[in-house]
Amino acid sequence: MRITSLDYITVSFIALFTLLTFCSYSQTTSGYELRSPDKKTAISFTTSNTGRLKYKMDFDGRAVTDWSRLGLQTDGPDIFDGIVIDGVTKGTHKETFAWPLGENSSIENNYNELIIHCHSSNARFDLISRVYNGSFAFRYVCRNIPGRVKLKKEDTEFNLAHDFTIFQYHEESIFSPTKLNELTRTSDLPSTLVSDSHLYVSIGEAENRNYTKCVLVKGSIPNSLAMTFYIDTIYRSGRVQAVHKDTLVTFKDSIVTPWRTISCATSAVGLHEFSQLNLKLVSPAGKMPEGIKPGKVFRVQINTQNALDGVDFAVKMNFQYIMLDAGWYGAEFRTVSDPMKPISGLDLPQILSYAKSKNIGVILYVNYVGLKAKLDTILPLYKQWGVSGIKFGFVDGGTQNGISWLDTAMKKVNDYGFVLNVHDHYKPTGLSRRYPFNLSQEGIRGDENSPDAFHTMTLPYTRFIAGAADFTFCYPNPSNTFAKNLKVNKGHQLALTVIYFDPLQAIFWYGRSADYKDSADLEFFKNVPTVWDETHFLQGEIGESASVARRSGDTWFMGNATGFSAWQTSLNLGFLKKGITYIATIYEDDGKEGIAVRTIKVKSGDKLQVDLEPKCGQAIIFRPKK
Repeated sequence: MRITSLDYITVSFIALFTLLTFCSYSQTTSGYELRSPDKKTAISFTTSNTGRLKYKMDFDGRAVTDWSRLGLQTDGPDIFDGIVIDGVTKGTHKETFAWPLGENSSIENNYNELIIHCHSSNARFDLISRVYNGSFAFRYVCRNIPGRVKLKKEDTEFNLAHDFTIFQYHEESIFSPTKLNELTRTSDLPSTLVSDSHLYVSIGEAENRNYTKCVLVKGSIPNSLAMTFYIDTIYRSGRVQAVHKDTLVTFKDSIVTPWRTISCATSAVGLHEFSQLNLKLVSPAGKMPEGIKPGKVFRVQINTQNALDGVDFAVKMNFQYIMLDAGWYGAEFRTVSDPMKPISGLDLPQILSYAKSKNIGVILYVNYVGLKAKLDTILPLYKQWGVSGIKFGFVDGGTQNGISWLDTAMKKVNDYGFVLNVHDHYKPTGLSRRYPFNLSQEGIRGDENSPDAFHTMTLPYTRFIAGAADFTFCYPNPSNTFAKNLKVNKGHQLALTVIYFDPLQAIFWYGRSADYKDSADLEFFKNVPTVWDETHFLQGEIGESASVARRSGDTWFMGNATGFSAWQTSLNLGFLKKGITYIATIYEDDGKEGIAVRTIKVKSGDKLQVDLEPKCGQAIIFRPKK
């Protein structure tokens, strides 16, 4: 699927920054209140006796947070104490924009906005707040700073109104469900929390371009979370071995923080409504560039013949790319390894020429060492070679220096028209809307790290709320079961290619093309797309199960999968187009470590019975009957 600028024409756009109606915004005796377009999400603001900004959030008639502190501590402007509100600017925004690289081909971006203008003894700043249906987003903006200032602390708090369990994780770790008041470790953004009364909350961030990576820690009062700067804690045998923290966070001329977000739902699948929130909060840099090509990726072994065979395999499997990973220009962490020179015996010109003749793109891996030294040199060179994309390896996605470098590098890669995949612990904050060639990133415990079924069924409700992720799928073949990597059955793996979203999806990660013989289950990989026109999360629970339906054109795909328990349920097929009979081809575990394939006829409104054993799954294609 090739995307052109014509596909990016906005379906409808209305932006009216005028006075809100009394139902959406009001001034109270103690502060201000802002409501979402559907009036179900309410945010209140006030100041304390010492002039500290505070907020609280209500959703669907329930308190989400109690009064929680806002503010920044710097060695210059005071954005924390002695704050006086000078006034507010109110607005509403209604927009639908095309997004042909995502889970839905168009995205509604509707919110009410309140900009609170503040001053302290030595600073003027704004708190920009936007309230969506179910979500609250805010950021701090302080302009005209005299010289350079150091940011000492971000005082944003989340004083939650209920007892919550947080699905704690750090970078590519496992998830540890932890009672909030028992939290001892940091938890990355986005973090998902669940209350005993079944309130589901995701705390995240958007548009982090030149800040540090903030993480969540236990707050100073019960049921509270606070933010701290990036901490990389290394554990061995359950003990802390080393702690690395970003302590030098500075700004010149202005401070513009990332958006902080809180999203609420009454079900686990309801959290998926916010998987595109980060994109909504980032403004595009211009029109959608032409020539962005999402697709499936086959990682080839580093020699000429394997790469050529990989091209043929990609054609056979309806993949769009092959990738030469670490090692194609030498040992990746050594400064003497040159990403401008392939290793001896690797005929890269022949590979690129053959791939081009077959309409297959080539993606090259470059480690952070080589990127920092030669990014400006390799970009025009790779364009001359005919390279299609770049994979960044082992970047610094934690410190301010690393994140600022990444923002600049993404722009450069985007301007050259290379598809981009940023690997290792970096997670998205919506910057794909600004740099749309940036199709994917890792920041996930994928098949390289042997995740179990609890982990794979936790990811749809946690990490994937931030955006696309490269899960590096393994899939067994007659020569290799990948028992070290896979803790789930084959049907589960098939289902995850639908449940998980990634425009640049890597499949058969450790596999060799010669090992995959013709079989019925491989037909599913040939057909499954990587971007979608429409998506519905149907049923599921964190760590237990997931059922997702996605449409591409007039064909629907479904993935159903389980955690450590069996799952029997009935799925309503009301998402199918009415008046049409569909042939459903079902790929599912056969109980013998293989895949059984069957077909049934269904129509809109039918009930699909699902009966899955633990760690199993099924993938389904619904095609209109001819």
